[in-house]
Amino acid sequence: MNHRQTWLFSVLTVLVATISIGLWADAAQAQSSNSVAGPDPREIPLPPIKTTMGTLPGVNDLPVRTGMPDVMTMNNGQKVTTVKQWKKRREEMKKILEYYAVGQMPPPPGNVKGHEIKSQLVLDGKVKYRLVQLTFGPKRELELNIGIFTPTDSKGPFPAIISQSGTPPGATPLPRLPQGPNQGKGQDVLLVVGPATNASATVTVTNTTPVVPGQEPAASATTGRDGRAGRGGFGGPANAEDIAKRNSELFRRGYALVMFNPNDCAEDTTLRNEDGSWAFRNTRFFPAYPGYDWSILAGWAWGASRVADYLETDPAIDKTRFIITGASRNGKSAMIAAAFDERLMGAPVVTGGGGIGAYRFAGPRNSETLDIMQKKYPNWFSPHLHEFWGQREKLPFDEHWFLALCAPRPFIALEGDTDMISFPEAVKQSILGAQPAYELFGAKDRLGVNYAHHGHAFTQEDWTAMMDFADKHLRGMKVGRTFDHFPTEAELDAAAATKAASPSSR
Repeated sequence: MNHRQTWLFSVLTVLVATISIGLWADAAQAQSSNSVAGPDPREIPLPPIKTTMGTLPGVNDLPVRTGMPDVMTMNNGQKVTTVKQWKKRREEMKKILEYYAVGQMPPPPGNVKGHEIKSQLVLDGKVKYRLVQLTFGPKRELELNIGIFTPTDSKGPFPAIISQSGTPPGATPLPRLPQGPNQGKGQDVLLVVGPATNASATVTVTNTTPVVPGQEPAASATTGRDGRAGRGGFGGPANAEDIAKRNSELFRRGYALVMFNPNDCAEDTTLRNEDGSWAFRNTRFFPAYPGYDWSILAGWAWGASRVADYLETDPAIDKTRFIITGASRNGKSAMIAAAFDERLMGAPVVTGGGGIGAYRFAGPRNSETLDIMQKKYPNWFSPHLHEFWGQREKLPFDEHWFLALCAPRPFIALEGDTDMISFPEAVKQSILGAQPAYELFGAKDRLGVNYAHHGHAFTQEDWTAMMDFADKHLRGMKVGRTFDHFPTEAELDAAAATKAASPSSR
């Protein structure tokens, strides 16, 4: 390629990225997975973090695997045919995923305690709300506020849906680091270090995650025309009464709702320190565990497990029935939490790149790819994943491994038929790739999928599908629907056309 061709290619790449801005929260600047050969050589590298995992083979030492790495073949080539072998295989897979995908997480602290800060009855006394502060970790210096809603007009204990959403009602929102200087702009975030342009700000958050029904942030002075908080932040937690009203069906069906703000576990920012390290490692849970290279998504997943630690001690909650959910980036961490915590049923929503869909199949229909994730959000993942930019076929795993680790627990992928960031065929291949693990337990139907009629959003349709799936597989109830339909290309085109023709899309 000559100089002029290189220049034209660069201009076209910028134009394509610019046109895509604003289409979807986590899908801005979506492009083909093969559009970029690899990381920009001008990137300022992250300082390595030495962990107890040592060093595994790098991208140059790994073979090309065009097919999906088999979940039922052990590292030594032996096929898994028994549950005993599967337990050993799970540990192999977890180590590989921690090293290459999410970073090494600390072990459970084993000392989670909860202190009830406030309690109130809402929804005309039909629901009880409690704000509980958890403490744990070294010297029990780490904290996490959770909000617990339980029905009062039926007898518990109740299965609990753990939702990664916003600050629980009654809790004080924590101060937030600024965003990185080029965060959310479709640019390579590893090209810069140092403070953001508005480094004096204490909160510079944009609402880039789909709003969860019933858990919308309270309005603020900077609320935009769409009713969401503007660049000044979320404006405080939602009201407990409003959350109860919007989730009345959930409580009527006998579920508890537990919410926490994942940013209280790990701050979602690409801001970097002067030495190139991530600024998110300066706050929340990370200073307590310096010998771990865990990512933001891993921090959120680890926090969800600490919530489960406490719920096991709560007499109002059924400790055998926990469901973890979240949308978009929170859906990615919900998937990770379910994979690594055997107490959780996973129900992630519209996860996109780095979520349910296999990296090896992502890209068509402008869906999110490994390359896009490593350009815009490498802070969400293990630092070792970055070198696979442009070489996804060398990954020793793919996203179906997370699903397989959940076997035989129920797991459902909740998707939208007009969501651009998630490619249905990539989701399908992950489901198919994980099925052998479920088949080992005779539990193939416990791995499900549901496509609702929406885009990159978390809607009531998703809540209903989640509860129906849990009713069937956690509560043994008869449910008259299936969870195995993938939309055809014609159905996807029809859904897109319907959305384009609707007044709300204009």
